Amino acid sequence: MDEAAQKQPRRRRSKQERRRIVEESFEPGVSVARLARAHEVNANQIFHWRKLYREGLLEDEPSQAAAQWLPVRLSDVAAAEPRQAQQRAPAAGAIEVELARGRVRIEGAPDAGALRLVLELLGA
Repeated sequence: MDEAAQKQPRRRRSKQERRRIVEESFEPGVSVARLARAHEVNANQIFHWRKLYREGLLEDEPSQAAAQWLPVRLSDVAAAEPRQAQQRAPAAGAIEVELARGRVRIEGAPDAGALRLVLELLGA
């Protein structure tokens, strides 16, 4: 390895850039080795990024614009229910997360992206 190559710091690529390279690698007829050379990365790195991509780990971070609070209206209906009714078993197809600050209950089939965002915002 020559001296000039040793002095160059490692390049850190953003998730967007890694995702773009991975999506380019999925195009028909694209050689990962050639793509790696074109982007000055190791081919094994692209295969690792492809794995992360399939696992959904190259998605953008939830931005402040995407993380919006929704208005909530509290009612006394829950307080009026008997304590036994409040502690009933979760219905089929329900997700219930109990945190120190309260409880989140999602019934039905939630969108995976929306559920991930809610859990990230709650710090679960």
